[in-house]
Amino acid sequence: MDLELSGKRVLVTGGSRGIGKAIARVLAAEGCDVAICARNAEALETTARELAGESGRKVIPIVADTGSTESVRQMVSIAAGRLGGVDILVNNAARPGGQGPVPGLADITDGAFNEDMNVKVMGYLRCAQAVAPHMARAGWGRIINISGLAARNAGTTIGSMRNVAIVAMTKNLAVELGPHGINVNVVHPGLTRTEATPGVIQRRAQAEGVSADEIERRMAQGNSVRRIVDASDIANVVAFLASPKSLAINGDVIAAGGGVGNSIYY
Repeated sequence: MDLELSGKRVLVTGGSRGIGKAIARVLAAEGCDVAICARNAEALETTARELAGESGRKVIPIVADTGSTESVRQMVSIAAGRLGGVDILVNNAARPGGQGPVPGLADITDGAFNEDMNVKVMGYLRCAQAVAPHMARAGWGRIINISGLAARNAGTTIGSMRNVAIVAMTKNLAVELGPHGINVNVVHPGLTRTEATPGVIQRRAQAEGVSADEIERRMAQGNSVRRIVDASDIANVVAFLASPKSLAINGDVIAAGGGVGNSIYY
């Protein structure tokens, strides 16, 4: 299937590593020119060179902090200027999770809550505000918000709250922007293999006194495909949502955890 993505102009936040990097890689391979943003200039530049070399497409690194309105405005201005516009926004920048103990009620602080919500929820909103005028003028656009299955499961209070907020924001934006040709959707990854996964597995193996293979086997039992979903698998889902072929999907949530849990959503 031709996803009709060749020549599209993409902005991926949190694009220097992990899921964001995988998304940028797949979209560049589909013929998109891509701007990637993150706070670490060295990692950004390394990723941009790598992906441009693989794809032959333009991959632009932009140092930005989605926790700052002014930084987001500058980021979008640079991306639109260098690419000639922005057709697709992938909101992915967030504080990393799942790599340490989850705080209980007594240990949740105002600072941790506010930082998490500012970077992810308000950060996604800031980026949408900044790119929407470009898309509306073109009469077409796609915004994909990377959230997470913590929205559907208890166990991390702040993570659940922020991810539910992303879903609510997405539906509201879809209703408002849909008439302008802009579709807005959410992807909920679950446990996902990234560059950080080997270190996480090794630390758990050492702490529990078992092999790394055993830890990976246990982690893979959490979904129905019985393997850890890879960041590239998430990227393939995003690529379809970013394409003109995804017209029928707007304001919706796509779970991409390999079949986590037994609950029925309808």
